[in-house]
Amino acid sequence: MNLFDLSGKVAVVTGGTHGLGMAMAEGLAAAGAELAITSTTPKKLDEALEYYHSKGYKATGYIFDVTDELEAAQKVALMEAAHGKIDILVNNAGIIKRIPAIDMEVEDFRKVIDVDLTGPFIMSKLVGKYMIKRKSGKIINICSMMSELGRDNVVAYASAKGGLKMLTKNLATEWAKHNIQVNGIGPGYFATSQTEPIRVDGNPFNEFIISRTPEGRWGNPEDLAGTAIFLASDASKFINGQIIYVDGGILATIGKPANE
Repeated sequence: MNLFDLSGKVAVVTGGTHGLGMAMAEGLAAAGAELAITSTTPKKLDEALEYYHSKGYKATGYIFDVTDELEAAQKVALMEAAHGKIDILVNNAGIIKRIPAIDMEVEDFRKVIDVDLTGPFIMSKLVGKYMIKRKSGKIINICSMMSELGRDNVVAYASAKGGLKMLTKNLATEWAKHNIQVNGIGPGYFATSQTEPIRVDGNPFNEFIISRTPEGRWGNPEDLAGTAIFLASDASKFINGQIIYVDGGILATIGKPANE
């Protein structure tokens, strides 16, 4: 089990204040990692840190926008100085705008691309510089099933997440020689506060997800923790440029016939 031990490691989790980001951060902390959590919202960050500390985890917070390269560079340098190193980077911060492609303003499209794709590039570049010097590092990009599939009204999100899959592969290609593993996690549909309003009997989307998922259920946030620990640990030291889809089997099947 030492392969999965993260004791002495420092993990930066962008947007690790709620939802799936918090679930993955908590998994890393439970495996022994010290957390550096980023957010753009002071209130959310304070609440998240209070939660982590209540669990006995070591966690520090940093307020900045991952799309602002200058600000991000300053905060990454501060993290390096405060923690002595960054062993693990989880690029989790993201947004989605559900707008039909024909109605979407270019400004909205660019905003989603900026947060969901450019932000991970900026953070990977900044943290990767230090990892290259140390000849060691783990970068985990939070992709999506939209890295593989399209869906109505998420054209910008799907474009960004498809790009994030290829950013993952290309960084792995360039940085593997420095003993840096860059991989991704593609979550399926999970039971979070954001999906709670539609996770009720009779809701068409709820029925669709349950019937479309071979396991017949929504994922629980803690279902992501094991994959995050695996990709952050020595257990995955020869895995590079891969996206692991934690989706209950959705991408494995075309789905059930309507009359089944």
